[in-house]
Amino acid sequence: MIIPFLSWIWAISGVFLILLVLLHSPKGDGMGGLASSGSSMFTSASSAESTLNRATWACLILFLSLAVIISAGWLK
Repeated sequence: MIIPFLSWIWAISGVFLILLVLLHSPKGDGMGGLASSGSSMFTSASSAESTLNRATWACLILFLSLAVIISAGWLK
C-alpha cells in the first residue's frame, strides 16, 4: 500500500524537479563566455533565484531519497 503511494510522490517530485531546473535563468554565455571577462559569473543571486535554488535542492533531495528507498526494497 505504501510503495505505490511513494512511487507517485517520486514521479511527481521528478516532474517538479524538471520544471524547477527549467525555470532557472542561464548563468553564462556557453562556450562563447570563455573568452570574455568573468565578471558576470560572480554576481549574487536575487531573492527569487535564491528561493528557486532552495526549492530545487529540496525537490532533488526528496527525489533521490525516494529513489533509494523504493529501489532498495526497504518497505516490503
